[in-house]
Amino acid sequence: MAAPSTTVDVVAPRSSGSDNYLTHDKGVLSWIFTLDHKRIGVMYLCSVLTAFALGGFFALLVRTELLTPQRTIMDHDTYNQMFTLHGAIMVFLVIIPGIPAALGNIIMPLQLGAKDVAFPRLNLASYHLWIVGALFMLSSLAINAVDTGWTFYTPYSTTTSTAVVPAAFGAFILGFSSIFTGLNFIVTMHKLRPPGMTWFRLPLFCWALYSTALIQVLATPVIGITLLMMIVERTLHIGIFDPMLGGDPVLFQHFFWFYSHPAVYIMIVPAFGVIGEIIPVFSRKRIFGYKFIAVSSLAIAFLGFLVWGHHMFVSGQSVLAGTIFSAITFLIAIPTAIKVFNWITTMYKGVIHLDTPMLYALAFLWVFTIGGLTGIFLAVMSVDVHLHDTYFVVAHFHYVMMGGAITAFMGGLHYWWPKFTGKMYEEKVGRVGAALVFVGLNVTFFPQFILGSRGMPRRYYNYLPEFQPLHVLSTLGAYTLGIGFLLTAFYLYKSLKSGKTAPMNPWGGATLEWHCSSPPPYYNFHKPPVVTAGPYDGYENLMYDETISGYVPRKEKIV
Repeated sequence: MAAPSTTVDVVAPRSSGSDNYLTHDKGVLSWIFTLDHKRIGVMYLCSVLTAFALGGFFALLVRTELLTPQRTIMDHDTYNQMFTLHGAIMVFLVIIPGIPAALGNIIMPLQLGAKDVAFPRLNLASYHLWIVGALFMLSSLAINAVDTGWTFYTPYSTTTSTAVVPAAFGAFILGFSSIFTGLNFIVTMHKLRPPGMTWFRLPLFCWALYSTALIQVLATPVIGITLLMMIVERTLHIGIFDPMLGGDPVLFQHFFWFYSHPAVYIMIVPAFGVIGEIIPVFSRKRIFGYKFIAVSSLAIAFLGFLVWGHHMFVSGQSVLAGTIFSAITFLIAIPTAIKVFNWITTMYKGVIHLDTPMLYALAFLWVFTIGGLTGIFLAVMSVDVHLHDTYFVVAHFHYVMMGGAITAFMGGLHYWWPKFTGKMYEEKVGRVGAALVFVGLNVTFFPQFILGSRGMPRRYYNYLPEFQPLHVLSTLGAYTLGIGFLLTAFYLYKSLKSGKTAPMNPWGGATLEWHCSSPPPYYNFHKPPVVTAGPYDGYENLMYDETISGYVPRKEKIV
């Protein structure tokens, strides 16, 4: 095995000390107008978790309504509004910014050994834009909640009387927030890498964020312009997408999915980066096939721009176009499979520690693989004709987004929680929370594969009585999922109040963020680090110190 990955200060204090980024400045304004990437990331994290709670509440309302074939707790108009708000909040306010803007902002500069991101003011502006966009989107609740579905499909979105304009304008503003974050990350990784950190010494989380940033910068302007055209059409009655005005609604679908399928990878590629960090640490092995995993992120980003047409097999596009989109969709499974097989190989003959982050990583492997394989089914045109707009698509989407992006987000949150809070959570309770989330997720969404294959359409308020048993099972799973997340929120909050002080390196990670105190100092490192080896070398050079419940370098003493 190689030497430790860095030549940084490895002698660290037992505690985080009195001066860190959390205590460096005091007062609300010091947070609102901070330029510190860690504080901006924490504000993003709190905001995203708040939106997640709201979106999850709407999801539980939708699932409760679907307990019975007829009306249960709300009328059909309210159901459409709750359904739309759940989807829009989860996609635009939670999953897209969740890992990059929250965890990425906190951790990525630390992994680079940098003092901050390249453009701190742009970073702060991106968060403020997120807040403004969220307020516009949620303002539709006070006006007349939008009921178009999170896709804003025309011509309904240009004719309904609900508050489409503020919701769409909110999504437009959120697009600028996403672009600012992407630009910042690209420049940071190009310009602020420390001496010795070549591209193939970057942590896999940084590779994932870099690939995601390219998608954010290139794809997001498309949805921004599309939503702006929809707003113009709705307010000025200029025919663009509405056939009654001479427009073409299929054109909206092309524009929307040209962004939204790359957006799927804005959501899932950062999750790949998180899993790539967790698995080698808790397997006590260096990652298998590092270069293949790194380059596969770029391959996914590139191919993601070429497959949007598989969402439109039934839209009337030519058979030739459908065949090409189907083939490219099969092709994108290759770089994704490279990651999955390499993660499994990394665990082979490893010394696996089943701590909470690793449980989420293992759950990710299970649920994301199911989501990915069912996506291959939907890429087959003859199968998609039968399954299109059924609950099979709902199940596939949630296995990828909920089971993939959110599960990895939870894994990353637990993995880096001791680092940026300086507190340890109760590990036993964390494992119970992870188990509840895993069970609830599968009980919620796996029955929906069966519902869809039997012909249950998605988005329907009423349904045939024959579908009720599976809907009841799915709703019970949603309640279990909600309990799991409530338990998680409880013990993480409790850790902030009374948790044990986190050591510098509680898990034995070998990347740079574990070489500074917990929580990190204001400027991250007392001395600029110099990288001398790959990011996942040196696990055997760490030893566990029971006096601090953390890892320290061998032949070094904690002072």
